[in-house]
Amino acid sequence: MVTSTNRGNPIEFLKDEWVYSDNKVPLDCEERPCTRCGYMPTKEGYDHCLGRIEGATSACCGHGISEKILILKGDVV
Repeated sequence: MVTSTNRGNPIEFLKDEWVYSDNKVPLDCEERPCTRCGYMPTKEGYDHCLGRIEGATSACCGHGISEKILILKGDVV
């Protein structure tokens, strides 16, 4: 089973789609808030606590997850 998180909420890949681990509802059917700040994403889809970051291709506030993270700077190919 492949698992991950979406805004800090545990998810898993089940039957060709990502679903929330607790109720098996597909991610595209239910939007959940960040587990860290409690807010939904902005209308543009950014994490509420980060907003838009100029030049970033992706960014994450951590959503309360305590695992180590990797921060890359510069061009990544």
